[in-house]
Amino acid sequence: MATPVLILLLLTVIQFGLYLHACHVAQSAAAQGLSAARVSGGTAESGSTETRRALDLLGGGVLGGTTITSTRTAADVSVAITGTAVQVVPFLALTVHAEAHGPVEVFRGGG
Repeated sequence: MATPVLILLLLTVIQFGLYLHACHVAQSAAAQGLSAARVSGGTAESGSTETRRALDLLGGGVLGGTTITSTRTAADVSVAITGTAVQVVPFLALTVHAEAHGPVEVFRGGG
């Protein structure tokens, strides 16, 4: 009787470890996208493309069903990622959300 409970407990610990890893992957990918979008001449599209590339490199197995939203105004850039961590425990789908915000880089000549 105790064996199924111990297995469920072990799977739950593994599930939350994978969730935390997926959160870190999403945050790292959002930061990469922010870096691409905030440079002088960058666009929201370049931020989304770089975010997708980073997700493909970092989180191919732990983060699925991702949506990327990248916006750029004259002063600010924002990249948001929403997805689902890989599911180990049945009926326990954990949503991952990460955002990165920053100012647009502007070159100001000295003098």
